[in-house]
Amino acid sequence: MTSNPAPHFQPVPLDKAYRLINHGPTVLVSSCHAGEVDVMAAAWACALDFSPPRVTVVIDKTTRTRVLVEGSTAFALCVPCAAQAALTLGVGTDSALNVPDKLVRHGVKTFQAPGHEPPLVEGCVAWLVCRLIPEPHNQTAYDLFVGEVVGAWADDRVFHAGRWHFDGAPDELRTLHYVAGGQFYATGASLQVGNGG
Repeated sequence: MTSNPAPHFQPVPLDKAYRLINHGPTVLVSSCHAGEVDVMAAAWACALDFSPPRVTVVIDKTTRTRVLVEGSTAFALCVPCAAQAALTLGVGTDSALNVPDKLVRHGVKTFQAPGHEPPLVEGCVAWLVCRLIPEPHNQTAYDLFVGEVVGAWADDRVFHAGRWHFDGAPDELRTLHYVAGGQFYATGASLQVGNGG
């Protein structure tokens, strides 16, 4: 893991952090604890609140990432792009429990944002570092985790001025939406209605 963010890695104000995932993209959940790093894909993540910004994500009991999230009480949601579809499928299919080298196998490289512990996945187009808000009942009964966003960044080629701008960017930077059986959709063209407040 390095501490050098990508050249297009730019901070996003926390009051706009929800916009990084409110269009429903597949995310990569990353965490580290006791020297171990893991990354998994999750299709079920969403914004929960604005101030302070909170998110939810489903992390199954059978994943190694969950152990690290619970042990460290922190995690990151990284938003992969179309160029990372194979990587996303790979870390969503393989578990570190039975494929210990899955990050190497799928070409996952991570870095750290200054002042934050959770690893961030290189090549993504958005990143949210979260402090776990313990909700034992929801975690046990529904595998549902709640996090408060304490840091947010985006690739300024596709997210700036508080909004996504996919139409003018290369297609490989579009975010992913997972369906099933290895099938993704990439975020499509925008449709502006009203004044866009």
